Amino acid sequence: MGAGTGVDELVRGSARWSDELAAVRPVLLATGLREEVKWGKACYTHDGANIVILQEMKDFLALMFFKGALLPDPDGVLEDQGPNSRSAKRICFRSVGDVTRLAATVTAYVDEAVRVEEAGLEVAPAPAPEPAEEFRARLDTDEELRTAFEALTPGRRREYHLYVSGAKQASTRSARVEKCAPRILAGKGLRDR
Repeated sequence: MGAGTGVDELVRGSARWSDELAAVRPVLLATGLREEVKWGKACYTHDGANIVILQEMKDFLALMFFKGALLPDPDGVLEDQGPNSRSAKRICFRSVGDVTRLAATVTAYVDEAVRVEEAGLEVAPAPAPEPAEEFRARLDTDEELRTAFEALTPGRRREYHLYVSGAKQASTRSARVEKCAPRILAGKGLRDR
């Protein structure tokens, strides 16, 4: 499909990665993906399904595959987004030379990502994290909080678990539970406004 003018504006407006964005776009468009702007970023879709998105980071331009965890990685170029990311994986470009060097790999990986999408494959849901002792104790003794917590989406519950359990000291974990309780009671996720 053709290039989107909204993406043209994103490329022109990029302070750091405009050359790399301009270099990778034709590679992606040659695969037959549709280009559009989603979440303020250049996103590429197939039959309405998100396949890849370009994300400008401080030290690199990321080509993030939404279902990257399901892709084989024979060239060893896919990187995890972070320790708690389950499905997305990315290829990082730090120069136009990287884009040129990896163009054939990008094409092959996009083709595989489209096959994964057409096959209807899904990344298995993350196992429920083990709640921190301080969080479990509070939920066990505060029925209103437990009910509100259980009403949250699985992703929001997971985010609270990771936030609380991420503290090294018991006192910090307890403080985080107290800090989060009003948000949970209001039906909000950790990062909701």
